[in-house]
Amino acid sequence: MYRIFLVEDEPDLNRILTTYLEKEGWQVHSFLDGESALAAAGEQPHLWILDIMLPGMDGYQLLRQIKARDQHVPVIYISARDADIDRIVGLEMGSDDYLAKPFLPRELVVRAQRVLERVYAREVAGVALIPLSPYVLDEARREVRLGDEVMDLTSKEYDLALFFARHRGMALSREQIISHVWGEDYVGSDRSVDDLVRRLRKKLPELRIETIYGFGYRMTVR
Repeated sequence: MYRIFLVEDEPDLNRILTTYLEKEGWQVHSFLDGESALAAAGEQPHLWILDIMLPGMDGYQLLRQIKARDQHVPVIYISARDADIDRIVGLEMGSDDYLAKPFLPRELVVRAQRVLERVYAREVAGVALIPLSPYVLDEARREVRLGDEVMDLTSKEYDLALFFARHRGMALSREQIISHVWGEDYVGSDRSVDDLVRRLRKKLPELRIETIYGFGYRMTVR
């Protein structure tokens, strides 16, 4: 069961959104302000849904604190203010999606579903499988398969594929990739990242791995 943290200071809207999200079978913790939400962050929700206009600690401050604790946790931003400015700032700060008020509660549910499916493995027959069309990544077996064929990947190639799979659509710096695949004490050149990406592209040519020049890479969502 996914655990959702909803931070919305309008009580009526908070109740309505909570009801819609709970109908999906998700465990929803709702908050009316950023301070109380941040105090509960140790429960490690799978998804945050934040309003920007919050009393006290606003949504920008809360997002900054959330990402400082866990830079990979997905966040959906909602706001009634200038859509273009808030959307750009929120995405630059690490949010995964943006929704401008007013919106239909069902639209938020659909967007939450998409983010959760993109970020987390789907549970199939009790085994964590991540769809990477046309491949399937099997976390339990540490395998990537194409139909019935197991792809011939080294341990680091698999780790890189998994890192991309868990952060589809996100720009990942070479430093982030090094930290995840080699560890924070790695002292080699970041050219190792480029070589590893090159090998992964060759072995899994159907993956869409974009180069972000001067920064790193991004696996785009099909």
